Parts: sequence; C-alpha cells; structure tokens
Amino acid sequence: MEEKIAVATIGTDTYKTELVARTHMLVADEPMDVGGKDLGPRPGDFLRMSLASCTAITLRMYANRKKFDVKEIQVSVVSKEVEGGTAFETDIKIMGNLDEAQHQRMLQIAKLCPVHKVLTNPIQISTQLSVVS
Repeated sequence: MEEKIAVATIGTDTYKTELVARTHMLVADEPMDVGGKDLGPRPGDFLRMSLASCTAITLRMYANRKKFDVKEIQVSVVSKEVEGGTAFETDIKIMGNLDEAQHQRMLQIAKLCPVHKVLTNPIQISTQLSVVS
C-alpha cells in the first residue's frame, strides 16, 4: 500500500505554515482576527476542501465513465460542531441533464469518495514527538 505524506513547517511567523505534499506547496494560516495574516486557508478549511474536491473528482470520474451529460459539478461542504463531535453537510449541484436513476446513482457515488470513507470510518492517529536542537 502506498504511503502518503504531507509535511507542515512553521517557523517564527505567527500561524503561517508551509505545507508540502508530493511536489505541491501550499500555505495555511489563520485569519487576522485571531492573530494570523490570512495568507492561506485555515487547517479546517483544508479538511472541508478535501472532502469537497474528492467528492467532485469522484463524481466527474463516474460521470465521464458512464457518459452522463454533466457540464459542471459544484460541491460545498460546511462543518459544524455538534454534541459528540463534528457534522459535515455536503451540498452537491450538478449542471447537466440527468434522469432520476442517474441522479440517485450520483448521490450514491458521492458517498464513495475516498475522503468521505476516511471521515465516516474509525480513524487512528499515532503521534510521536522528537526535539531537535
């Protein structure tokens, strides 16, 4: 199984964090009202964007494979703190022509994206700390 890695590095800048995954570099930050400089999305934004983009890509792949008449897919994700954890609400808009059976199938496929599966199954996180001087 392929090991996937992301690296986050924060220096002395308050909250600005450089993120690297494969060959891609992004910046995470916090908004100005909490002491950041708003140079990038918050970490929670990346989580919501991950679910939204994975859902959109999964739907596009399926629509292409089945030759569905889909012009555009837009996925919005909202997260809320609820008793006992976090709730995600995903709203999917598909521009195109789908019959009821295709519409229902796309809804099923949306729930099969890899990030959706990760977030709806038990997650284990192992954390180690080392100090380098």
